[in-house]
Amino acid sequence: MANLYKPEGMLIQTPENREYISSLTGLERAMQQGKILESTALMCDEELNLHIDLYGMQGIMPKNEVQKCGKGEEIKDIAIITRVGKAVCFKVIGFERAPDGQLRAILSRRAAQNECTMNYISSLICGDIIPAKITHMEQFGAFVDIGCGIISLLSVDCISVSRISHPRDRFLIGEYIKVVIKSIDSASERIFVTHRELLGTWEENAVLFSPGQTVAGIVRSIESYGIFVELTPNLAGLAELRPGISPGQTAAVYIKNIIPERMKIKLVIIDTHKEELPIRPPKYFIDTTTTTHIDKWRYSPEYCDKIIMTEFV
Repeated sequence: MANLYKPEGMLIQTPENREYISSLTGLERAMQQGKILESTALMCDEELNLHIDLYGMQGIMPKNEVQKCGKGEEIKDIAIITRVGKAVCFKVIGFERAPDGQLRAILSRRAAQNECTMNYISSLICGDIIPAKITHMEQFGAFVDIGCGIISLLSVDCISVSRISHPRDRFLIGEYIKVVIKSIDSASERIFVTHRELLGTWEENAVLFSPGQTVAGIVRSIESYGIFVELTPNLAGLAELRPGISPGQTAAVYIKNIIPERMKIKLVIIDTHKEELPIRPPKYFIDTTTTTHIDKWRYSPEYCDKIIMTEFV
């Protein structure tokens, strides 16, 4: 069954969405059919109501209709203010006369989120692969929209196997990615997701390189026993200590040896510079258009004594 509940921003430019929000007739039809639509929040007034662009007609989203709240939670003012200038989803729940006498539509993002929760979020299980959108980032992780503005946490250790200091090392705000449902806390109605399981196993990444090559990498950490250089988001090698190197630098590294049974790649740093490599869209080793669920993922090779695995239960 197709997922009808996308992260905010994915509907706004579709012909069907534009047709519904561009006229009073379209909005009335959307209300009758219970359609979820999207448009841009133009302003937050002094009463914390959002004013929504409806192609000429006024649209207002009352404060208490801006967001679905969890058990015992209240919507924070910052959650409303930060919607301005962004796409918001909504259902049309009525019409009224504005103080200036003009007819305006009353909109509810909360109603859209409630429907999304009931018909989509509640059916998700651990291991499901779903679309998501990066909304904001903190050092401990990235917050992602998994449908109709409903937020989930992607912790920094679940972004990739190669360690990073901040999610901005991997993502851009507003970027669309795929994630895997990691865990579901029914009591708090919170969902946690992971990403590294889509970025390939050690073998799938290591086969991209050969001893004798010189390739570009990123210095991720400096330890007492060596320097870890990331070759791909799920693959890093170890080089000998060398002065004048700091995390975040781009490095040209010579691949000295690849040892599959120990999951080791020995590197020699040829040169480093401060210019950062551009953030590229993630490369997934799973075809997420046909595969929508995984039960487990093993990063380490079968013949390796060290086991790195995720089981989704």
